[in-house]
Amino acid sequence: MKGISVLTAFLGGAAVGAALGILFAPERGEDTRSKIAEILRKKGIKLDHGDMESLVDEISAELREVEK
Repeated sequence: MKGISVLTAFLGGAAVGAALGILFAPERGEDTRSKIAEILRKKGIKLDHGDMESLVDEISAELREVEK
């Protein structure tokens, strides 16, 4: 059971790291959001513009909390 927890934590960290890398990439925010939305659609997750904005805002807020 411990091995599964470690694997889950690793994969979760990798996903967050990849998302942060994309969000802080030197591209326009609109282009970055479009790429994220396309990746999510390929995985079967559909987000409209408002949902994407909410997701970005939520991640940004969490990052600000971590930086404190």
